[in-house]
Amino acid sequence: MIKLGKYNELEIVRQVDFGVYLSDGEGVEILMPKRYVPAHAQVGDKVRSFVYQDSEARLIATTEQPYAQVGEFASLQVQSVNQVGAFADWGTSKELLIPHREQAKEMEEGHRYIVHIYIDDKSGRIVGSAKLDKFLDNVPATYERNQEVDVLVWKPTPLGYKVIIENKHTGMIYSNQIFQPVHVGEHLRAWVKEVREDEKIDLMLQPMGFRNVIDSAEAQVLRALHLRGGFLTLTDKSDPAEIAEVLQMSKKNFKKAVGALYKQQRITLEDNGIRLTDEGE
Repeated sequence: MIKLGKYNELEIVRQVDFGVYLSDGEGVEILMPKRYVPAHAQVGDKVRSFVYQDSEARLIATTEQPYAQVGEFASLQVQSVNQVGAFADWGTSKELLIPHREQAKEMEEGHRYIVHIYIDDKSGRIVGSAKLDKFLDNVPATYERNQEVDVLVWKPTPLGYKVIIENKHTGMIYSNQIFQPVHVGEHLRAWVKEVREDEKIDLMLQPMGFRNVIDSAEAQVLRALHLRGGFLTLTDKSDPAEIAEVLQMSKKNFKKAVGALYKQQRITLEDNGIRLTDEGE
């Protein structure tokens, strides 16, 4: 069965002058226009195809890669606005319609918005919505402590950043847990710190547990040393803000990582910084 607004593995069953026809094996055939057909594709080949609708609501297959599929969220830039709604670039040649009724506030051309992509029940068309709350937290959160998850940064708050977890739930990353640049619309890997009794979810941007944190911090310090010719002008007396800017970690984790690397003889400590040794190369 062909899934609208998602990737499908479809087989080429016919070639025509203007493209190829693909089948799901259940008798449904759809056109992939010639400009999207992979070079040297032949009848019988399987093609990973994204399926959407043209202006006449006909199913079309493409090898273009949208920024998100139906059921997902993405940061999209509005290309134009008219009486129907806003039209956003979502990575395909056909822009995504965000009807006025689905805009949290009136959208403006050139601005970016976090949008949920779904199929409208009445029209059967793929559309977007910036009214995100109705698509989130509709099923129980079953995440485990320290579980790694994908998050989309949604919006800043006085406490930190509100994020969307695995296209299903909302969560919070608190400012005192952030040691790297974070931007709205960015996808990040995060770890579940706690699912509270009120079902609110707290997250961190690094795994919990001393060993995991330090292993990660050690790798960051070594990577920074390699990028800077083997020397970093950071010490245990450096300002925490400077350490966070250079290494995206807390001063506490920096000191622990430096201590571990020193014991491994991978760095030496100097008055004005740390230096990579031959063992650290």
